[in-house]
Amino acid sequence: MSTQSLKPGWKMVKFGDVAQNVAVRVDPADAKTDVYVGLEHLDPSTIHLRQWGHPTDVTGQKLAFKKGDVIFGRRRAYQRKLAVAEFDGICSAHAMVVRAKPKMILPEFLPFFLQSDMFMERAIEISVGSLSPTINWKTLKVQEFPLPPIDEQKRIAEILWAADEAFNQHQQSNDNLMSVKRTLLNRLTVRGIGQQATQHTRLGEIPVHWRLATVEDVTSICQYGLSIPLNESGQYPILRMMNYDDGRIIANDLKYVDLDDSDFNSFKVHKGDILFNRTNSADLVGKVGIFDLEGDYVFASYLVRLRADEDQILPDFLNYYLNSGLGQRRLLAYATPGVSQTNISAGNLKKVLVPLPPMEEQKQIVEVLNNLELRKHLQRNHVAEAQKCLAALINNLVGATIAEEVSHV
Repeated sequence: MSTQSLKPGWKMVKFGDVAQNVAVRVDPADAKTDVYVGLEHLDPSTIHLRQWGHPTDVTGQKLAFKKGDVIFGRRRAYQRKLAVAEFDGICSAHAMVVRAKPKMILPEFLPFFLQSDMFMERAIEISVGSLSPTINWKTLKVQEFPLPPIDEQKRIAEILWAADEAFNQHQQSNDNLMSVKRTLLNRLTVRGIGQQATQHTRLGEIPVHWRLATVEDVTSICQYGLSIPLNESGQYPILRMMNYDDGRIIANDLKYVDLDDSDFNSFKVHKGDILFNRTNSADLVGKVGIFDLEGDYVFASYLVRLRADEDQILPDFLNYYLNSGLGQRRLLAYATPGVSQTNISAGNLKKVLVPLPPMEEQKQIVEVLNNLELRKHLQRNHVAEAQKCLAALINNLVGATIAEEVSHV
C-alpha cells in the first residue's frame, strides 16, 4: 500500500471485515417466496429493484436474500448491476448477496459504497474469466478500501439517499411521459384525434373516412441490407440490430465497411427511411426505427429498409404505427421461429396491414407525437444529467477519501 493520509477518522479495511457473502442456496421449487431476481432484472442506472420474476420461471439452485441485503451482479461486474432488496426473495447464483456488518458499515451506506467507482473498478479488476468474467468472494473479501467512521457513514448516507430520491423523481417523470406517449401512440395511429365514427375492418375499428392499405401499397422500397464482413474501422458506419432506441435509429456500438460507389449508393440510408429488424430472438425481432442521423450510413443484411411513398403516407406516421401495439402484433403474426432466431421476411412485411388517414390528419397525428417525442428527449436528458450528478456525488463522498492513490492486495 502506498503511503498517504486518510481523512480524519477514516481507516483501511478488508471488505470481508465489513460485509458478508450470504450464500444460502435454495431450490426455486421449495422457495417460500413469489420473487425471483435475475441479473436481467438489475438496472445499472438505479439501486432500486424495478422488476423481478417468479421462482417458477427458473430451475437450478438459487440464492436466498433478505430485505436490506444488496444483490450484486458478480458476473460481468463491468455492467455495474446491483440493487437493495426491499423484500425477501431468491436471486440468480450469478449474483452475490452482500449483507452489511452493522458494527463496521451501516446497511444504508453499503449500497452507495458498492456503487462507487472505487469499489466497482476494483471488482472489475479482480474478476476472472474471459467470456463471462466473475468475481470470487475469496479474492474480494481481502481487498482493502478506505472507510469512514459510523457517524460519518450516517451523514453521507443521508445525503446520498436524498440525492437518490431526487433522481428517482426525474426517473418517475420520464416513466410517466413514456406511458403517456405509448397510450397516445396506440390510440392516435388507429383511432385518430377526437371522437370519430368508425368502421369495422380486418384491423378492427378505424375511422370511417380512413382506408386500409398494406406496407407494400404505401412504400416505394422494401430492401434487404448488406451481407458483408464488418470491421472496427472503415469508410462507412453500418447500422445493425443494436442501433434501435424506442422507434429511432441511434449511432452506438458502430461497425464499419468499405464499399465501392455502386454498393454505397445502393445501401446508403436516407433521412426518413425506416429500418426493420427482420431476424433476432423472439423478444427482439420486429423492432422498427426511423433514420434521422447526420452523415453517411449503410445497413446490414438482417435489417430491411422501407421508404414511404410520401404521396400516400408520412414516414413518421408509418414508423409510429409500426411501433404501436397493433402494428407490432400485426408484424409478429408473420414471425416464423427458427432454432435460435425468429424471422419475418420482406415478403411478409409487405403484407402487413396499415390504417391510412387522409394526409392532413396524418400531419396532425405526427405533430402531436413528435411534440411528445421532443419532450421525452428533453426529459431523458434531465434523467441522464441527474444520474451523472448522483454518481459524481457518490464518488466525491465515498471514493474521494484519500490524498493519494491507494494500492491494493
